[in-house]
Order: sequence, then structure tokens, then C-alpha cells
Amino acid sequence: MTRNPLEELALDELRMRTSMKWRAHPQDVLPLWVAEMDVALPPTVAKALRKAIDLGDTGYPCGTALAEAVAEFASRHWQWHDLEVGRTAIVPDVMLGVVETLRLVTDRGDAVVVNPPVYAPFYAFVSHDGRRVIDAPLGADGRLDLAALEAAFARARASAGKVAYLLCNPHNPTGCVHTADELTAVAELAGRFGVRVVSDEIHAPVILPGARFVPYLTVPGSADAFALTSASKAWNLSGIKAALAIAGPAAAADLHRMPEEVGHGASHLGVIAHAEAFRTGGEWLDALLRGLDDNRTLLGQLVAEHLPAVKLLRPQGTYLAWLDCRELGIGEEASEGIAVVADLSGPARWFLDHARVALSSGHVFGPGGPGHVRLNFATSKAILAEALSRMGHALNDALSRNPRFPRPPVR
Repeated sequence: MTRNPLEELALDELRMRTSMKWRAHPQDVLPLWVAEMDVALPPTVAKALRKAIDLGDTGYPCGTALAEAVAEFASRHWQWHDLEVGRTAIVPDVMLGVVETLRLVTDRGDAVVVNPPVYAPFYAFVSHDGRRVIDAPLGADGRLDLAALEAAFARARASAGKVAYLLCNPHNPTGCVHTADELTAVAELAGRFGVRVVSDEIHAPVILPGARFVPYLTVPGSADAFALTSASKAWNLSGIKAALAIAGPAAAADLHRMPEEVGHGASHLGVIAHAEAFRTGGEWLDALLRGLDDNRTLLGQLVAEHLPAVKLLRPQGTYLAWLDCRELGIGEEASEGIAVVADLSGPARWFLDHARVALSSGHVFGPGGPGHVRLNFATSKAILAEALSRMGHALNDALSRNPRFPRPPVR
């Protein structure tokens, strides 16, 4: 059995990295924020990259290897047997692919519906490209609220122009894995209101025991939709750029209108690495998922032990946990400290300043996000335990100095 990839690298080795996760904060901070995993490259992927480098195979990307690998993986893991290579296109990464796909079915000023709290770049990328974001908030359980989605579709359709829906499947930051019934209901609503669906499925391979991933393009009524995926999250390849856009049968002509130069933004090494991950990285991924499942259980225990006032929404997929810190009463502007990330406030900033643990601030995920933090648990058990211990001790120290802390939350 393959060793747990999360337990292979020591903290001193990780601190030698120069990526964003390990360089955005001082070295005494434990970074559990951005979606980078604390793992070494999967061996088969590393071998493929070394071979390419030794050959000097560092030119422009060519061919359909990534699409073929994704199709093979989808057939084996998700029983998606009709993913046609001819209905795919290489894109630089998932979010740039989202933007290019939305350009195919909407114009500047048109509406794009999202489900907050949701991955923060949904807001930034969509609005920066001249589209209007309309919120359809999740339910209190962190799942899709179909009534809210219907109301958002109706509101968007009432205005002039085209409407698209940017679905996060599985959902970031709540870790919700949408069911076939939920996605079928989404497709019915989209069909009724004439909404084009674009499904971000970047975390699709990272599904933890107890849940099953359903590709949006496999549900009835999804023929005119699009999906985007890559190996970047499941195999930790975010810095090696490549992704795949996939069109449903009725959307193939739209996808063919995507400018050819979009595909030039992907890295040839990225295409090699991502294709290899989907093709031969299954055993490594299985070991990773076992490790993430163990960490998910450990995180629940650590939150109960060190942060009893914090509520953990148990993720079904991804390696991101959504923590409700509102009972701590830490306001979004409550901390004045040495935070180095401009979009950090509230509990995330407080834990950075006082516990030296970096988390993603909930407010950047849109409505429903303030008072929450997102925690990346794709790390070793030792780092995870140390981080939660620091957070608990910081709160206890604050309480010992000021019996009124934590303050009652404002309702």
C-alpha cells in the first residue's frame, strides 16, 4: 500500500518552498490557508516531468493526451463513459477557462449566478470581465438552496441579456458534494429559465469516503452546459498550468468558438503532468484520500478539544474545512496586528496575529462568509495538531487576560 503522501515531508522541508503558501507569511506562521497541499509530487508525475526535461521537451503543447486521460479517469471513477475528446479544449487553468467559457455564452453586462459563500475568485474573475454577479446563497447546511437558486434565476432573467450559472462542484469552501438529485434539479431550473451552466469541477477527484462525485454533464438536461477540470488540486499541480474545458453535446459548437490562442496559455509541461496524473496517479490519489479522511476525523477531534465554541461543517470533498467562528464574537475589524494579507480580517486575522496560524478569511467568500474561516487540512497530522493547539491556547490566553473574551456575538 502506498504511504500516506501527507506524512512524507517535514516542516523544515516544507519551509524551503517558495510558493505562495510558504512565502506570504513569516516563517513562524503555520500556513493552512491557500489550496496547496503539503505533499511531494506523485512519483509517476515526477518521472514524466524529468523525462521531458531531460529530452528538452519544453516547447508548445500539442495533441489530445490530457483530454484522453481525463476521459479514461472519468470512465473508471465516475462511470462517465461518453466524455468525447472532440468536445474538449485545453485552457490555461480552470478559472481562466471559466472566463473564456462565460464569454461564449454571455456578453458584458450580463448576469452570472453564484452560490455564496463560494470560492472568492468567482466574484473577482466574473466582475473583472464585465459581468454582473447575482447571489443565490447556500442553505444553512452549506448545501444548494434550490428555492434561492430559482429566485436568483428569475431575478437574472428579468433583466435584459443572457444568464449563466457558475456552479462549484464540489463546493468550495463548504466541502459539499452535490448529489445526482440536486444536480438534476439544477439542470431542470436552468432549462426552465434558459440559463447556461458552467461547472467548476477542479476538486472532483478529491471526494472523501461517504460521498460520490457526480459530473454535472452526466445529469439529465445538462447537454448545453460546460465543465472545467484539471489535476491541479488532487495532485498538487497548481503551479504547472493546464486544464480542460468540456462541452455537453448541445454546447460543442459554442466551445469550438473559443479562440485558438486560449489553448496556448497552457504549459506543455503542465499538459504532460496533468495527463500523467489522471492516467497513472490513481494509486497515489487513493493513498492521499485515505490520509485526508484520517485528517478530517482528527480535525473534528481537535476542534472539539481546542475550539469548543467553533462549529465545523464536516466536508464531504476537497481538503478544505469551513469553520463557523461567530460564537467567538471576533468582529471583522476587531484585530489590529501584523497580518500581511490585505484581504484578511475577523477571526482569520485574529488567529494569525495571536496564534501564528494562517487561515482563509471567510468574508472573501461573499455573503454568509463573515465570521468564518476556511482551513486547509492537507498537511501532516503533526502540523494540523500544532495549529489547532496554537489556536486553542491563544483563545485561552485571551480569556485569562480578559474574562469578557470571547465576547458574545452580535446577532
